[in-house]
Amino acid sequence: MEIHFIFIVPAAALILDTLFGDPKCLPHPVRLIGRALDRYEASARRVGIDLRAAGWGAVILLPAAAWSVAEFLMAIPYLGLLIAVYLAYAGLALGCLAREAYRVAALLDTGDLPGARAALSMLVSRDTSTLTPDEVRRTLAETVSENLNDGLVAPLFYLVLLGPGGMWAYKTVSTMDSMWGYRTERFRDLGRGAAKADDLLAWIPARITAWVMILVGWRRGLDHAAARANLARDAARVESPNAGWPMAAAAWLLNGQMGGKAVYFGEIKDKPVLGPAGAVWDRQMVRTLIRLCKSSGHLAGWLFIAVLGCLRWAL
Repeated sequence: MEIHFIFIVPAAALILDTLFGDPKCLPHPVRLIGRALDRYEASARRVGIDLRAAGWGAVILLPAAAWSVAEFLMAIPYLGLLIAVYLAYAGLALGCLAREAYRVAALLDTGDLPGARAALSMLVSRDTSTLTPDEVRRTLAETVSENLNDGLVAPLFYLVLLGPGGMWAYKTVSTMDSMWGYRTERFRDLGRGAAKADDLLAWIPARITAWVMILVGWRRGLDHAAARANLARDAARVESPNAGWPMAAAAWLLNGQMGGKAVYFGEIKDKPVLGPAGAVWDRQMVRTLIRLCKSSGHLAGWLFIAVLGCLRWAL
């Protein structure tokens, strides 16, 4: 494996994501994967095969296809390195997440609650139409902290460990879980395999994310002692084996409650409370959280490049 694919490609991707966010003017692989998943679902339903089997088949076939396409494109003479950088860059989403989170916070601070609700609805799957200002901030804190792992740390982990092809195999599973991983009548069987696979693949990165957040929080004078003491207990309360780790770390570091009642697809779900019960997120806490997540993501990224990159190079 050439050294630039191990070190330069991930470093360039991290810098580009920080500077520019998602490449909106270029064809994004996630959109292509989304269309492929829609067609796969339609074909499975039309043929009438068992949806659970179809879901597990997709977990095997589609990530392998994504990896193969990425490897084929990166093998193009002269253009391969540029394609590798683009694929790596397109797989990271912290820059865009932070930008959109600041936008929601700014709309709320100017008194535009309907605008803040609408902007937040682009980041979450829950119903935001009736949220109060406090609930908007709490929901924003939840999605920013959870997606630090999903949008940056986990993809970058697989990018450094396996290259852009491996990263896009992971991103295919993650996208599949985002689209199919709901326990509704439509997706209960089809999305089971994707949900299990995503839980497995994100297990290590989620825990790294939480502890890096605590490390950064300690350097910034946040309540790292409370975060360390309560992290594992609170994370275990969450239905997902991974989502609770960065959320619990953020809740205790900033002393703001996460969880409680939320509406998904017309149904009220009472989510477990993380962090100090009853603590309310204010405008400064939200901005501190966004900065914390950006710093944590960057630190995790450079640690991966230094440690995992050197390990991969040595092997």
